[in-house]
Amino acid sequence: MSNLAQFDSDFYQSNFTIDNQEHSGDDSNAYGNLYGSRKQQAGEQPQPASFVPSETLMSPELGIHFDHIWQKTWTVLNPMKPADGSIMNETDLTGPILFCIALGATLLLAGKVQFGYVYGMSAIGCLVIHALLNLMSSSGVSYGCVASVLGYCLLPMVILSGCAMFFSLQGTFGTVSSLVIIGWCSLSASKIFIAALHMEGQQLLVAYPCALLYGLFALLTIF
Repeated sequence: MSNLAQFDSDFYQSNFTIDNQEHSGDDSNAYGNLYGSRKQQAGEQPQPASFVPSETLMSPELGIHFDHIWQKTWTVLNPMKPADGSIMNETDLTGPILFCIALGATLLLAGKVQFGYVYGMSAIGCLVIHALLNLMSSSGVSYGCVASVLGYCLLPMVILSGCAMFFSLQGTFGTVSSLVIIGWCSLSASKIFIAALHMEGQQLLVAYPCALLYGLFALLTIF
């Protein structure tokens, strides 16, 4: 009997319960850690994206500075306003392209189909004035800067072509108006070139070829 009792006690004595408890404890800890991490992730709120102004993205990527465009346009419209050489000495073709398109559109509405002459004279005039300015100034100037300044100073000519849409300029009034616009354009252009290239005392010399160029535009507008 003693041997049988000893056999029963040895048979039923096992580490199965202890091992099972250890595994169950490990599983519960793992489940708790997983549940806690999921709860922590669910409790975290996404950080709001920082707002970047559209002007900051547009200005360096596209190269369009609306403030500079407005300052150049106002400098052309007001011949007595001093020109900022640091702003004017830029290759900005946004305003000139718009003004050339506006000039062509007003000429078309006035019954004058002369787009080829306008753009051809613009290119030839820029080349001639670019060569003259490089001969007259010691610092030199790029072709893009010359095209930008001449294009911005074309704005008064757009006003003259807009007037040609409503009444004829082939008369005394048209002649006087054309002379005023030519002087306006050439004075603004020479003022900007003098400020950008530091050519003090040479404004009349720069204004003369500019007046010849804008005189051709005035002839296209009148006739």
